Amino acid sequence: MTESSIKKLASTLLDAITDKDPVVQEQVCSALCSLGEVRPVETLRTCEEYLRQHDKLAHPYRAAVLRAMERVLSSRASELDKDTASTIILLASSEMTKTKDLVWDWQQAASGVLVAVGRQFISKVMEELLRKLHPGTLPHCAVLHTLASLSVANAFGVVPFLPSVLSSLLPVLGMAKQDTVRVAFCSALQRFSEGALEYLANLDRAPDPTVRKDAFATDIFSAYDVLFHQWLQSREAKSLGQILEAAVSVGSRTLETQLDALLAALHSQICVPVESSSPLVMSNQKEVLRCFTVLACSLPDRLLAFLLPRLDTSNERTRVGTLQVVRHVINSAAAQMEDKKPFILSSMRLPLLDTNSKVKRAVVQVISAMAHHGYLEQPGGEVMIEYIVQQCALPPEQEPEKPGPSSKDPKADSVRAVSVRTLYLVSTTVDRMSHVLWPYLLQFLTPVRFTGALTPLCRSLVHLAQKRQEAGADAFLIQYDAHASLPSPYAVTARLLVVSSSPYLGDGRGVAALRLLSVLHPNIHPLLGQHWETTVPLLLGYLDEHTEETLPQEEWEEKLLMFLRDTLAIVSDNAWICQLSLELCRQLPCYDETPQEKNFLYKCIGTTLGAASSKEVVRKHLQELLETARYQEEAEREGLACCFGICAISHLEDTLAQLEDFVRSEVFRKSIGILNIFKDRSENEVEKVKSALILCYGHVAARAPQELVLAKVESDILRNICQHFNTKDPALKLCLVQSVCMVSRAICSSTQAGSFHFTQKAELVAQMMEFIRAEPPDSLRTPIRKKAMLTCTYLVSVEPALDEQARADVIRGCLHSVMALLPEPEEKDGGCQKSLYLETLHALEGLLTSLLQRNMTPQGLQIMIEHLSPWIKSPRGHERARALGLSALLLRHFLEQLRVSALVPFHNLGLLVGLFSPRCADLWPATRQEAVDCVYSLLYLQLGYEGFSRDYRDDVAERLLSLKDGLVHPDPTILFHTCHSIGQIIAKRLPPDQLISLLLTMFEALGDPEKNCSRAATVMINCLLQERGGVLQEKVPEIVSVLRSKLQEAQGEHVLPAAQHSMYLLATQHCAAVVSSLLGSPLPLDSHTSMLWRALAVEPRLAAQVLGLLLEKMSRDVPFKESRAFLLGRTPDRVATLLPLSATCALFEVLSTPAAGPAVLELYPQLFVALLLRVSCTVGVQLPRNLQAQERRGASPALAARNLEPCSSAVDTLRAVLLRSGSEDVAQRMDLEGGWELLRTSAGHEEGATRLARAMAEHAGPRLPLVLKALACTHSSAYENQRVTTTAFLAELLNSNVANDLMLLDSLLESLVARQKDTCTSVRRLVLRGLANLASGCPDKVRAHGPQLLTAMIGGLDDGDSPHSPVALEAMLGLARLVHLVEAWDLRSGLLHVAIRIRPFFDSEKMEFRTASIRLFGHLNQVCHGDCEDVFLDQVVGGLAPLLLHLQDPQAAVASACRFALRMCGPNLACEDLSAAFQKHLQEGRALHFGEFLNTTCKHLMHHFPDLLGRLLTTCLFYFKSSWEDVRAAAPLFTGFLVLHAEPRQQPQVDLDQLISALQILLKDPAPEVRTRAAEALGRLVKLA
Repeated sequence: MTESSIKKLASTLLDAITDKDPVVQEQVCSALCSLGEVRPVETLRTCEEYLRQHDKLAHPYRAAVLRAMERVLSSRASELDKDTASTIILLASSEMTKTKDLVWDWQQAASGVLVAVGRQFISKVMEELLRKLHPGTLPHCAVLHTLASLSVANAFGVVPFLPSVLSSLLPVLGMAKQDTVRVAFCSALQRFSEGALEYLANLDRAPDPTVRKDAFATDIFSAYDVLFHQWLQSREAKSLGQILEAAVSVGSRTLETQLDALLAALHSQICVPVESSSPLVMSNQKEVLRCFTVLACSLPDRLLAFLLPRLDTSNERTRVGTLQVVRHVINSAAAQMEDKKPFILSSMRLPLLDTNSKVKRAVVQVISAMAHHGYLEQPGGEVMIEYIVQQCALPPEQEPEKPGPSSKDPKADSVRAVSVRTLYLVSTTVDRMSHVLWPYLLQFLTPVRFTGALTPLCRSLVHLAQKRQEAGADAFLIQYDAHASLPSPYAVTARLLVVSSSPYLGDGRGVAALRLLSVLHPNIHPLLGQHWETTVPLLLGYLDEHTEETLPQEEWEEKLLMFLRDTLAIVSDNAWICQLSLELCRQLPCYDETPQEKNFLYKCIGTTLGAASSKEVVRKHLQELLETARYQEEAEREGLACCFGICAISHLEDTLAQLEDFVRSEVFRKSIGILNIFKDRSENEVEKVKSALILCYGHVAARAPQELVLAKVESDILRNICQHFNTKDPALKLCLVQSVCMVSRAICSSTQAGSFHFTQKAELVAQMMEFIRAEPPDSLRTPIRKKAMLTCTYLVSVEPALDEQARADVIRGCLHSVMALLPEPEEKDGGCQKSLYLETLHALEGLLTSLLQRNMTPQGLQIMIEHLSPWIKSPRGHERARALGLSALLLRHFLEQLRVSALVPFHNLGLLVGLFSPRCADLWPATRQEAVDCVYSLLYLQLGYEGFSRDYRDDVAERLLSLKDGLVHPDPTILFHTCHSIGQIIAKRLPPDQLISLLLTMFEALGDPEKNCSRAATVMINCLLQERGGVLQEKVPEIVSVLRSKLQEAQGEHVLPAAQHSMYLLATQHCAAVVSSLLGSPLPLDSHTSMLWRALAVEPRLAAQVLGLLLEKMSRDVPFKESRAFLLGRTPDRVATLLPLSATCALFEVLSTPAAGPAVLELYPQLFVALLLRVSCTVGVQLPRNLQAQERRGASPALAARNLEPCSSAVDTLRAVLLRSGSEDVAQRMDLEGGWELLRTSAGHEEGATRLARAMAEHAGPRLPLVLKALACTHSSAYENQRVTTTAFLAELLNSNVANDLMLLDSLLESLVARQKDTCTSVRRLVLRGLANLASGCPDKVRAHGPQLLTAMIGGLDDGDSPHSPVALEAMLGLARLVHLVEAWDLRSGLLHVAIRIRPFFDSEKMEFRTASIRLFGHLNQVCHGDCEDVFLDQVVGGLAPLLLHLQDPQAAVASACRFALRMCGPNLACEDLSAAFQKHLQEGRALHFGEFLNTTCKHLMHHFPDLLGRLLTTCLFYFKSSWEDVRAAAPLFTGFLVLHAEPRQQPQVDLDQLISALQILLKDPAPEVRTRAAEALGRLVKLA
């Protein structure tokens, strides 16, 4: 091979080095190495030139070329000349240092080239590397790596250069800062050392044996000195313990000179936050505090001068640490600090203002220490006491996480907890503080800011007061003149009484306040002692009996008000009472943030004013309350109203007058006007003022004496209430309803109510209903509806009576408002919500009973039940339970109050019984019981209207009560048996004229969402039909229609069996009418209609009648109609006709019933053939448009699961025939093989028919003669699909010996041959398949019919002009089956024609054609052994290359066929080695290593058939363009192996340039595998030298 050829090969490969696939890239490198192994110099020069000319080539590809060069140099470096070596060294050095950045793969590849060349040309390499070492500059990391690698690869060549290298590297070693550079230096120094050691260890082979270790020691040690002393660093740590030890060891002489530094050091240690769980740190802190004690005892002034200024700092740590030291010094050096108390107290000014919780805790601890050592008795001590109280008044914090059980960390407590504990301890344990705290602490009781501290204050004051009482009355009585800052007795009484209304707040301040109040009675009023000493313990005992959760708040407040009333009665001093009322009013602003307590305060004011005898004082205070009230607060409005109501007990005229005056006053109008200025909030706030006034009127009406109320209701009270009804404000609505309710109750409670004519009644009722309708129906948020219904209840009993429409509106509106409420209150609302719900329900019951009482007639009862009916049928259980409960209540009330004066019919009995009786099986047990009670009451009402007395007891009706126990039982059998018994009782007692209305009502119950009720309805319906069905003949169509429609609404399958039974009962008497009605059912059949069809097959005789009718209707009409194509050229759509489709669906439902078996056996041939033909002519047939729309919408959830598609319905029905006729094996075989699914589709229909025939032949052979007889007329069918189906069916029968056994062979062959000229391609194809099936069904008959069979098959090869004719494919498959069974002479004449005809199919795009043609080729080879070899050999040789390449066909079937064909071709090639290789490698089921097999095959081909090289390479070139990637990859692989095993003498057969060009194109193939094989082949072309 010339140099130009090598260069062309190398250049071609180098152009492919940029391939993105790493495998291809690696193969290109391997090919370059293959070239380099033969021609290293030319290959390396080409690579060097390529890299030099392609300077922009990306570094990954440059690295790949360099790696290939390195591999060539590793084995061929000795063949280089100096010029080539120099060129390569310069190239590698340039590549290695082209970029300063670290590009490891590129630089390592270049370094590898230098190392490989350095094994032979070390001097030139080292010379180049030393040129890269510049003084004072860090070398490139790759240079260091190369020097290190050379030191190992060629130690004897590098070590002599080490002194020069080290002299350049050591000066810049300290400049290395980056880790990558340092790593490179370290690696290089390691390798230098290893190289030097190797050199010294082998001096006998060294070029300079005089070299010693000392020559390198100095340089290497200096390098390691830099490594250890500059690159590795360490730090020292100093411990706190050493400083503390030094501080303690200071002597007294030097103490003063070192004091400032010592104090600073100690103070800094205290200010560092510590972990209390660390014993060592705690020990250190204690030691530091001990040092401060020593200093305080010896140098107190210096110590305080250092500490106290640091209290002024704002730094938290400094201030907390300093306070800690101050507290310690106060406790540990009390004597030394005695004269420093004022100084220390004054220094606490700024810490008292600090808001930090840690600082506060420290300050409280300091104050505690001060209290024990007399600091608080000094001037300024009161400030400290007030500070403690302030901290006690802080809001309670969230409980801190509890420390461990052994922990005693005080910081775990909150500031408030520490302060409360400190105040109590100081009050109770420090005797010297008693005269300081009493009565000073009383002044903190009334200010609002100290409310949070009330409990600890009261407890401390109780203790202090008891100590004073023990000391004597003079010491205990407070001299208010001497203590002007103390609150008055009235203020103390008011404060303690009001806070007691919330007794559990603030750690139980109610108990503490009452105890303090009891102790203070001498200081409040001298007459109260005996009464309070008796009453207060009772109040305290009541609190002990309850908790915050169980305390009834209203009852507790009433006890306190009674306590107040008794107190006022005992004092009986108008001046004292007026002064107390004044103080109570003054304290109102103190409770703005506590609405409940302020509400109670208003009640106290009302109680006090009620006890006052001065009307002027009463009017004045009431006016002030109206003018100063905070109307925007709901609790305050309620409290104000209670105050007026309580006051009205004694001062009704004055209270009403004051309210009237306020409404008319300028103050009220002015406030309204001011509010109107603020447009965004005026309306809301005005409504709040109105709400308060309305509530006041309501409470006045409710509490005032009854004998005085009626005269004031319409003139003074309602006149001021009704004018505000047109409001949308919820709070005002509630106030209006509450007030009107109170007014209505007051009217009803009056002894004069019977003679009172309430003119505003209708207006008020209408207004209440408006309020009720405005409430949300599903949630209970306010008591508006309860109050409104109570109001209506009171108003109903007042004259005049409501008209009918008003009554209906009241009933409807109230039911809608209550029935839809959720069954239970949400948890977040707790017990209050549940209580509100129960109260609302009771209000509704009372209202309905009152309304019914006004109209005690059947019509009145009917009206009530009609209103309840929607709720009785509700899908929600809680609504049904409420409705049944109300119904039972009303029926019991009606029965109890029934008075019949004349015999009248109870005309609505059937409707009512039908409404209630299904509820006897309701899911809720309570509802079932109520339903029985309702039926029971209704039967007795019927008896009452029939003239029976009220005390009469009917034996049949009484059985209902005994049946109630069965309704409690959860067992469904017992439950519905009980319902049946109830139905019997109803049937016996129901009048005849009520039967139809009862049945129709029961049918309505079939759609009940509660499935138990629906089932109970079916039980009772069947019971009624069984008992009284004879009279319903004319109603059958209506009953069927109603039953079908109601079943569609039914929820649950439990209703259907009973409905089927009902249908069966009707069908046994009226079969034709029932079938006609059901056939008119819309498609698709819903599941309920399907079940009704099945009910008609329960009895065999009835089933036979139904099947006969349905077969007639299915065959009566054409199976489909063709619609006009919308677009030109489009085939018309086929649309199924409705009657056959409906009959088919009905047939399936009837056949699905086991009882239909005898009728199916009788009609088996007609059913099988009719349904098979129905299947064939409905393939691809569409549903009518209206049914398509229903299918897409999924018309109803009750639709049957079966597909309505025409073909699918026919297939399902055919399968049902087989199952019902005893041919289960046929159906199961079709199931297993997927035959039914194939029958449904156009693509798989033929195969489905084939599998059906196979299953019939195997499992139902005796039935075939009758079936074939029925099929005889189908060959001339006008429907192409029917001809295709029957041909496929007949063709498959020939595949079984049953055709011969039943003597059907000749007739089957005759029928198939007659169809060879059918216009349908599928029919002709199936004919060939059937003829070929003779090979497996009756192989012994093939020879007799051989010429006829071969003629048909060979003619099939030429069928049509299509290159992919399915008839030709079938002919190839058939020939493959028949060639071994026909006479050899019959085959010889057409052999060559067949071989030539099938050769183009080897490369067909369709897998089936490739597989069939190649496998047939193998079969032809197999039968041609002997006389036919010479004729057939050229065809074998021509097909060899395609067969070898198609072993890599992407389709496994084609590859398998190639294996078979090659094994069959082997003997015809007359080459034992090749035949043996085929037999060895190509056995079925054995894994094939294609490369190894192809290598062996090419070896034998080139050895035995050297002249075939050119022909084979030409064939490979053709497959270079194959559309299959694997075949395209196999072609260059085949080429490479052929070249590998070719001899030089065969070179003239090869056009090398053409081959290189073709392979060069393959290097650009999109498939990586193809590119890899092309590169491999290029590497092997070096063989053709």
